Amino acid sequence: MPVEPWALVVAVVVTMVASSIQGIIGIGFALISIPTLSLVDPALTPVPQLLVTAPMTMWMAWQERRHIDLSGVGWIMAGRVAGAVIGLTLLKVSTDAAIDVLMASAVLVAVAILGLGIKVAQNRVTKAAAGTLSGTMALVASMAGPPLALLYKDERGPVIRATLATIFTMGVAITLVTRIVGGEITTDDVKIGAMIFPGLVAGLAIARVSRYRFEGAAIRVGILVLSTIGAIGLILRAVS
Repeated sequence: MPVEPWALVVAVVVTMVASSIQGIIGIGFALISIPTLSLVDPALTPVPQLLVTAPMTMWMAWQERRHIDLSGVGWIMAGRVAGAVIGLTLLKVSTDAAIDVLMASAVLVAVAILGLGIKVAQNRVTKAAAGTLSGTMALVASMAGPPLALLYKDERGPVIRATLATIFTMGVAITLVTRIVGGEITTDDVKIGAMIFPGLVAGLAIARVSRYRFEGAAIRVGILVLSTIGAIGLILRAVS
């Protein structure tokens, strides 16, 4: 077995909690699961989360497909392709700690700007920039959500969840292909992904009956808080 049985049980529970949060707010899976599970056993992250993210985001996008904002998907995905290349380069030339600090700093700056009430226009430039940062973070840390969620934080809940899920589905495919080409996925990653999958299913079931209770300010605050937690988690991982 790639990890100890107790660590696997923890991973399933964390996966359930993280997927339920993502199913409600639109982000949170990687932000919660990766920093937590990296402390339990480094073998649990980050690729196993990528492998189960694909079915999760496909399901979310399909469930609320009428609310997908297609206008900016092209620019965001163009940015994610560039971000994947940047991320792969960083993996080859920089240390894990330096990458974590760099990604965390970018997220914290964005949180500070938006937390102060400064509006960021949704246009081709901002969408491409958010896509680039998202693609880079997806490849190096499996945390693609904060840049995009911060960009869409003032939209309604269904729009946030459906749009981000659509982008994540395509982005995860790009990230997985890039990691495969770069030799960054192992057999143990696949085994762990399969073993934590039941936790994902349970979490999405919880989210399905709970998500409509959250809207407006609750989702905006949730996005800011989760983005901050993810950034802090990366910093803690860098110094541990």
